[in-house]
Amino acid sequence: MNHARSRKPAAKALAGAPSLEATDVLKHLHFNPAEGLIWLEDRRMVLLHAESIGALRQELILNLGIEATRGLLTRFGYSAGCRDAELAMKIQPPGTSIDALMISGGYFHALQGIVSPPVIVSQVVDVEKGICEIEFYWRNSYEDQVHVAAFGIGGSPACWMEVGYASGFLSTCLGRRILVREVECRDMGNDMCRCIARPADDWPDAQLDLAYFEPRPFRIIAPDVDAPSAPQPLPARKESAPRAAGGGEHGVIGASVAFNSVMHKIQRVAPTTATVLLLGESGVGKSAFAREIRRSSTRADKPFIEVNCAAIPEALMEAELFGVERGAYTGAGEARPGRFRVADGGTLFLDEIGSLPMTAQGKLLRVIQTGEFEALGSVSTHKVDVRIIAATNENLWKAVGERRFREDLFYRLNVFPIQIPPLRERRDDIPLLLEHLLRKYGTRHGRRIRGVTRQALQILLAYQWPGNVREFENVIERGVILGEDDRPLGYHQLVSVDSKLSAEGSMALNELGLLTDSSNVHPEPASHEAAHEAAALNAWAEGIVARSNVSLDIVENTLVKAAFKAAQGNLTKAAQLLGMTRAQLAYRVKKLEADGASLH
Repeated sequence: MNHARSRKPAAKALAGAPSLEATDVLKHLHFNPAEGLIWLEDRRMVLLHAESIGALRQELILNLGIEATRGLLTRFGYSAGCRDAELAMKIQPPGTSIDALMISGGYFHALQGIVSPPVIVSQVVDVEKGICEIEFYWRNSYEDQVHVAAFGIGGSPACWMEVGYASGFLSTCLGRRILVREVECRDMGNDMCRCIARPADDWPDAQLDLAYFEPRPFRIIAPDVDAPSAPQPLPARKESAPRAAGGGEHGVIGASVAFNSVMHKIQRVAPTTATVLLLGESGVGKSAFAREIRRSSTRADKPFIEVNCAAIPEALMEAELFGVERGAYTGAGEARPGRFRVADGGTLFLDEIGSLPMTAQGKLLRVIQTGEFEALGSVSTHKVDVRIIAATNENLWKAVGERRFREDLFYRLNVFPIQIPPLRERRDDIPLLLEHLLRKYGTRHGRRIRGVTRQALQILLAYQWPGNVREFENVIERGVILGEDDRPLGYHQLVSVDSKLSAEGSMALNELGLLTDSSNVHPEPASHEAAHEAAALNAWAEGIVARSNVSLDIVENTLVKAAFKAAQGNLTKAAQLLGMTRAQLAYRVKKLEADGASLH
């Protein structure tokens, strides 16, 4: 089984098991000084002076304050932790335990000169049940060093980026929000930094820390000649209901860089009366973000009316939006107020605005400009105060060029556009969404689902999600319905219908060495021809090792060249010949070219 339950030092817990060691991580680090490039596997890295980063940290604290700076660095660390967790899962040796995978995060951080690898004091981990209780400590934190040098010993922890990193790394590995809290710190006068990691739900006061994962508007602190040079102690934080990054029941959920960027824009525009245009692919959650704008505005306690413009027949659109007087047309037996009057004082969300008929577009333009309109069949003018949020998944400027959308209305709607990123660009949010949806649909359908298997989590992280959050929700809901009480969701519950999800998921598991019997996938027996090819390959490898001193890198590079030649320079085809992804082969090709090797 892909879980571990232990309460012992990590070194003892992993004895005899395949693991990802510090040297395994180090061999994926490559330097190309001639081009000014440093690569960790296929990700570009940057080497900076700790003193320079410390100076930036000090300036942020003095200008933004401790609270804002702590949040900024915590979110920065969380993103880095998620990135390294994805890489750790990608390069792990086959059969690596979840214990070893999680510990590898310390190797990445140590390699980057951030802090020493953590020493595990105790741990109880079960990925399939979502259990995580880890106590560990670390030394040589660069954040402690620069913070103490600038401000001296204080009364609160200072390893903000490291805590965010550990939270992001563990959350990605376990598929649910893991919150790491620093309970002792060198900045507080302790000899070392001690941390405890638990699921956010297991912390009774988790919101005190989760608030730092939520993006907030920055406020520049005015200079004060009488103010002390060192920051004042942290003020007591007010308890608040869980919001976006905290996974509120009714709010948008996320902690990724892309998500935080959207939330920063929302928090800037929400308190204003400006019209907002939400852009993004179908299924990204534009309606949920529109409600988040309303929730953060001064109209939070006023009506929120949602209209799907694509779902209303063209002949009824004007009546739906602006109302109708009795007898205005056949069938209008009584007067009826439109959505604008119902939303007066509040917010009107116009989804799929690109499908709005031209006649309704003209009246909408007038309402935006003057706040005035007439109901169908009426000569009386109504004036309303309505904040408009519009959304579309199509290119409105292209619709303007095709004369399907009024140019003047486009400019009125495009006052504050916000692009909502697709789910494939915010994979860091998948563990948080997964945890939320398992709880939501488990309650709705009367199921007690205990997380997901390690293989299922890999599928969810690797899939491209063309249907975005809507597709993700559907897959998880179906999985919950098919799941069994007190058991994690596995491979079959997720891919029982979606052949594309099954194909991409199987490929990802195969690349990670996780496509085993425990994944419930049963491949067809190998043919005699395949068996002969395997025997021939084994004989060739044994002969090479016996006769020469060829390194593994040389063999791999030779295979890359051979595949590139067989594919006549087609990178995608060459990757298929080697059973690799295109990105993996492109990375190897870059390395070969950087070393001066020729592929021809």
